[in-house]
Amino acid sequence: MLYVLLFILSFILTYFIKNYAIKKSLVDIPNYRSSHTTPTPHGGGIAIALTWFIGISYLFYLEEINSSFYYALMIGVIISIVSYADDLIELSPKLRLITQAFVAFLGLSFLGGFSEIPFQYFTIENQLITNIFAFFMIIWFINLYNFLDGIDGYAASETLFLALAGFILFGDNLFIVLGVSVLGFLFWNWHKAKIFMGDVGSTLLGYNVAIFTIYYSNQESSNFWIWIILFGVFWFDATLTLFRRFRNKEQLSQAHKKHAYQRLTQSGWSHSKVVASSLVLNILLFTIIYFISNILIAFLTSMLVLYIAMRQIDKLKGFS
Repeated sequence: MLYVLLFILSFILTYFIKNYAIKKSLVDIPNYRSSHTTPTPHGGGIAIALTWFIGISYLFYLEEINSSFYYALMIGVIISIVSYADDLIELSPKLRLITQAFVAFLGLSFLGGFSEIPFQYFTIENQLITNIFAFFMIIWFINLYNFLDGIDGYAASETLFLALAGFILFGDNLFIVLGVSVLGFLFWNWHKAKIFMGDVGSTLLGYNVAIFTIYYSNQESSNFWIWIILFGVFWFDATLTLFRRFRNKEQLSQAHKKHAYQRLTQSGWSHSKVVASSLVLNILLFTIIYFISNILIAFLTSMLVLYIAMRQIDKLKGFS
């Protein structure tokens, strides 16, 4: 019953936020970087955030969430508030980065740091190295989720996949909370979207994935690679695109339309087709994790799958 109520809450909140945004002219105006053509309300991520925080707080009350894990996740309130302010008035990049660094530091602190980074034949256990890595990973995940929230249903569908995969693999009810929180919003965000998530939602979801990665890795070191594989569609695209732009000597702070999902829409694919294809790719990654017990082979296989997918996208719309 709890999860049904949370879904209804997310659904209704999104509906009212959509109407309020239209009334107050809080709409996203298409520009040269946009993948949409009509002004659309934004801020739907508020519904995701409120439902998520209410849901995990109730689970914490029931003692179904570890306290340090809960407090680390609740730090996401900060990134949500600041990101919503950025949606409204466009904060300076410096202030956004300071906020992300502060949130990353607090989240890591509540988790007790990042214990180790496992490799096949050795493990990095130096706490300075592992925590510096985790600090920048949190910031990168926050930003890349924001970068890839650009077409209808894409970021929300990715989260829905991660929530389902997380529940199957780890069995924690917080993943159901995450899933229904996003599902209620996704109804209004499916192509054609009646409302966008906005930074308030995308940055929070990126932060959550980073915290999941660190927390479950601290429980069992091999879980680090499980989360890296599960999140592969997003981080592979964002990281490879950043590297390619760096190699081309582009100004990295400048907005662009070169991510894989953007190039697919430019090639003529509909938003729904891009999202459906990404879900198929995600299912392949989950299958790899589920059936290949050797984590090194699983990781290399997933990287091969992602590389082949990227090469196919390059054939449809080259990177230039």
